[in-house]
Amino acid sequence: MKKAIWKTVIILVMVVATVMSVSCFMLHYSLAPDEHRTDTATCYRLLFESYPETRPWIDSLRRAQALRDTFVTMPTGERHHALYVRRGSRKTAVVIHGWRDCSIDFLFLARLYEHFLHYNIVMPDLHAHGLSEGDMIQMGWHDRKDVLHWLSVFQTDTMVVHGVSMGAATAMMTSAEPLPDGIRDIRFVEDCGYTSVWDEFAGEMKNQFGLPPFPLMYTTDLLCKLLLGWGFDEASAVASVRRSPHPMLFIHGSADTFVPTEMVYRLYEAKPSRKTLWVADGAKHTKSYLIHKDEYLRRLRDFLHGKK
Repeated sequence: MKKAIWKTVIILVMVVATVMSVSCFMLHYSLAPDEHRTDTATCYRLLFESYPETRPWIDSLRRAQALRDTFVTMPTGERHHALYVRRGSRKTAVVIHGWRDCSIDFLFLARLYEHFLHYNIVMPDLHAHGLSEGDMIQMGWHDRKDVLHWLSVFQTDTMVVHGVSMGAATAMMTSAEPLPDGIRDIRFVEDCGYTSVWDEFAGEMKNQFGLPPFPLMYTTDLLCKLLLGWGFDEASAVASVRRSPHPMLFIHGSADTFVPTEMVYRLYEAKPSRKTLWVADGAKHTKSYLIHKDEYLRRLRDFLHGKK
């Protein structure tokens, strides 16, 4: 009898130890920063290969010394980096990159705002990305507070927050927060953002590892709460857009499987009003602009010039 009890106890301990070990792996797999995140030369090379039109634009900015690196100390005490282009405009676009990306990767969107729409540009490296400090990725949840700080530092009369993928989730999460006083008109653009961190991680766990949510999603979520102070379930873009009073443009590729296209319909439905939806035909994840450049700019211009 005692032997049976001890065997059961040993088996349970081994199961728990295995689950927690795998949970630690999953948390690191999902939230550890890119080890090459400060390699800006490679980022520029890849940008120019995919979006060659950005090279002469960036060269012209550099000749005019208009493309600047700026560092700001966040309320947390961390030192964060952003690229900044000042046109002397009363309009500013904050462009937010995706998971394990950096500000440089999305300069093709900054070009739309600066060159065609005449906005100042602020492109933050989020916590644990690019040249910003941080140990673990926050999936947009705590990043929303950092974006609020960038909005305050570079505040102008008219502003837009435009995010892609994780940056889109960050934009949506920011849109529900009290914003700095003095911004007359602010709008949000989310391009292929996820409904929640839970939904995105559960989907990837199934796609990449063939595993159901139970038990690893629950134990990894618990570990995240204990170690990082936030949980996958609370980091919800759907919950945020339900409370957002600001105009929002939803963009998603019809062929997106990394952040499944069905998520944008749930997000759009959750937004109570002042919303526009464009599903880009045939576009995979983050590729709506790449294959629909003219339409992307037209849709963006129509949204920004529409009624508040």
